[in-house]
Amino acid sequence: MQAQATAKFVRVSTRKTRLVAKNVVGLPVEDAVNILKFTPNKGAAVINKVLHSAIANAEQVPGSDVDALVVKQVIVNEGPTWKRFMPRAQGRATRILKRTSHITVILEES
Repeated sequence: MQAQATAKFVRVSTRKTRLVAKNVVGLPVEDAVNILKFTPNKGAAVINKVLHSAIANAEQVPGSDVDALVVKQVIVNEGPTWKRFMPRAQGRATRILKRTSHITVILEES
C-alpha cells in the first residue's frame, strides 16, 4: 500500500529543500516527523506539512496500518521561478530569482 501527498508552487529553493529531504528517506514516519520538527530550515517545515498530509491520506485507505508506514521517497522538483529586479548603483538593475518547488512525499507500508 502506498500513500502520497504533493505541495506545488511552494516558495522555497529546490536545492536547500533536497538537503533536508535526504535526511528522512527510508525512515519510519514517527522518526521522520521528529527529525523534521527539530530541523531549523524552511524546507523542513514544508516537508513536515506534506508528510502529515500523506499520513492523513494513508489513514483513508481501509485496512492500512499507519504505524507501519515508512518514507519511501521524497521528490523535490523545481517549479516556476519568479523574476524580479532590484535597483542598484548608477541606474543599473540586477535580476533576483525567487525559486519555487513542487514537493511530493510517498509513504509505503513496511
